[in-house]
Amino acid sequence: MSSEQGAAAGADTYFPAHGDVRYRVQHYELALEYSPLPNRLHATARLNAVAGTEPLPEFALDLAGFRIGRLLVNGRRARYRHRMGKLHIRPPRPLTPGEAFTVEVRYTGNPQPTNSQWGGLGWEELTDGALVASQPVGAPSWYPCNDRPADKASYRISITAPSPYTVVSGGRLLSRTTRASRTTWVYEQSAPTSSYLVTVSIGKYRPVSLAHDPAPTPAPHRPKPESDHPPEPQRARRTVPQTAYVPDRLIPLFAEDFARQPLMMEYFEDTFGRYPFGEYAVVVADEDLEVPVEAQGLATFGANHLDGTRTWERLVAHELAHQWFGNSVSIGDWRHIWLNEGFAKYAEWLWSEHAGGPAAGAHALTAHLFLTDLPQDLRLADPGRNLMFDDRLYQRGGLVVHALRCTLGEDSFFRMLKDWAVWHRHGTVVTADFTAHAQQYAAEPLDGFFDAWLREPTVPPLPHSVTPAPPAHQPITPPADGGRP
Repeated sequence: MSSEQGAAAGADTYFPAHGDVRYRVQHYELALEYSPLPNRLHATARLNAVAGTEPLPEFALDLAGFRIGRLLVNGRRARYRHRMGKLHIRPPRPLTPGEAFTVEVRYTGNPQPTNSQWGGLGWEELTDGALVASQPVGAPSWYPCNDRPADKASYRISITAPSPYTVVSGGRLLSRTTRASRTTWVYEQSAPTSSYLVTVSIGKYRPVSLAHDPAPTPAPHRPKPESDHPPEPQRARRTVPQTAYVPDRLIPLFAEDFARQPLMMEYFEDTFGRYPFGEYAVVVADEDLEVPVEAQGLATFGANHLDGTRTWERLVAHELAHQWFGNSVSIGDWRHIWLNEGFAKYAEWLWSEHAGGPAAGAHALTAHLFLTDLPQDLRLADPGRNLMFDDRLYQRGGLVVHALRCTLGEDSFFRMLKDWAVWHRHGTVVTADFTAHAQQYAAEPLDGFFDAWLREPTVPPLPHSVTPAPPAHQPITPPADGGRP
């Protein structure tokens, strides 16, 4: 096990106070009752978990300062201490290694964002409604969780709110039931999900369908014969359900700005492999947001991201690409965040190239010029907590991917890229996993390449492509999707 993989198995490097490595959660059931005007939450959380390799006389959940009404472990009352965002629980008897157990927490309060150096994280009260933006450690602002990205679980979320409001969460809508003046919405996310990627949006929205009949799937390349991951037979392309939830007044702008998202979905499926979840939703909040918010199966944009001229289409591509890079293929530790943001940034450049805009190489050259004029003090593979959301990390992350494309050549690069997303679907990775993966597609050792781009602070020279690029604005023919269920 590498030191990076060991870090992923232990406490998070940048947020060691979050999460508990002594157990894993398999499933969350959250039942929320929310009243927007007083911003009041009454909730019950039920967790199905498994103890680790050591006896567990006590364990911890992350939860903000709610009032605890009842706490049960395996159906029996348990002792607990709740302070400083940590819920320390002592079950009636110690849990044995590998034992499955349940935790039920009933709590009430006024949810509010968790303070951080990046501002408030998690549950955010809007002018008329609420949304959740938890990256990286805001999930405890609204539910008790094992708040570490490597601990992925499935979710079922029930949210009751006044009937004029629409409630949106990531996953499949199972039911919507109205009683008197309140409606209960039940969503299920069956795919493994990191706690920060669980979201809720509550507002007065109109649903807008985005999906259309897909184009035929292009004929694929085959993986290298020596691959340990042979592809399954090629299948007809499915239509991914895509629904947007938009305020009435913004629908005309939205119709223009998101018109090409279905085509984007098709292109990303060809390039990265089959969309890893059952559906994709977009929410446009009826107020401005500094940046869009990614979540599993869902992205939230602000009203300021619409102008009717596709000015922010790169952000549409970025958030959609995160469904593969960050949500399906998740990082095991926050110091590896470049694996999320670098690939999403490069997806912006790929979409531009595919859709008739500047080629990825032109974007890379612009980013390289931008970075070489800035301080050379960021090590991409371990940027430090203070720089993990620095714009240089996004730009340099995209540059690494483009430099690797130049180094490997078109065919090997696109097979490598798709295989990475397919083979690690719904899994957890660290930087060492990616460097080992990329090496399989290279004719020469890549140690020097990755040392320069990932571990040294100085931005290396941008290499030139070693093989001719495809004709301008033509889609790349990707390898077969070896991971289709």
